[in-house]
Amino acid sequence: MLSRTFASNARSTLARPRKVSPYISLTSPLTRSSIVAIRNVLAEKQYQFPDTYSEPTAAVLVPLCNVDNKPGVLLEVRGKNMRNHSGEVSFPGGRVDKTDASREAAALRETEEELGIHPEQVEILGGIGPPTLSLRALRVWPYVGFIHSSIKSRFQPLADTDPLPSISLSHLKASAPEVAHIFHLPFAEIANPDRLRVHAFRRNLGERPYWAITVSDFVPEAVKWASDPEQRDEIGGGQGGRLEVWGLTGWYMTLLMRMLKVYE
Repeated sequence: MLSRTFASNARSTLARPRKVSPYISLTSPLTRSSIVAIRNVLAEKQYQFPDTYSEPTAAVLVPLCNVDNKPGVLLEVRGKNMRNHSGEVSFPGGRVDKTDASREAAALRETEEELGIHPEQVEILGGIGPPTLSLRALRVWPYVGFIHSSIKSRFQPLADTDPLPSISLSHLKASAPEVAHIFHLPFAEIANPDRLRVHAFRRNLGERPYWAITVSDFVPEAVKWASDPEQRDEIGGGQGGRLEVWGLTGWYMTLLMRMLKVYE
């Protein structure tokens, strides 16, 4: 059971999340109308990324989907013995290779490798940004996409307000040992104040508050993670022994929820 101290410990630098969005339902399944609304929001608020960055690049997919008729985001827990980002919650993604046709293609390739989701199942809706440096000095480009339950279902005729088919988590293939677990975080839980803790992103660049989201209860006990003993920002699974969506993943989640007017 969640403790309400997650919310009460937060500093008062962020308003409580809203329970509704003007663009989508946080509880009813995503539909063609709602993913069009998300696409339009991303296009309207799209940061104009300069293409003059000198750092090596990476790309991640923020995978939206319905699971059991609940809308939300698909996330993974990195394997505990991985050299980088071990035991952390992350979006699928990784370094852009020379053989990738684009950064978007790299995000889709990594998603297939890590989760077993075919690129044609993914409907890219747009990007969020600006692209930020990871702790490994990679410039990370985030893309938002909707995961259809199959390639066929992506193109089947549906009314704009009909629920899009849910994906089955049991049909996904976590790439071990890189990925220890895959889980779905419903939008309603992303807006649940009992899960939220205010944290500052990259304090050395100024106080930029965002919501870290506890997800310990979404992960089986057999999946291990570790908090950093020194409590350094973004290192390990979270703070206070919790598993959290935090660091760069939490920052991008907050940016998306701000665009959808769930967060301030």
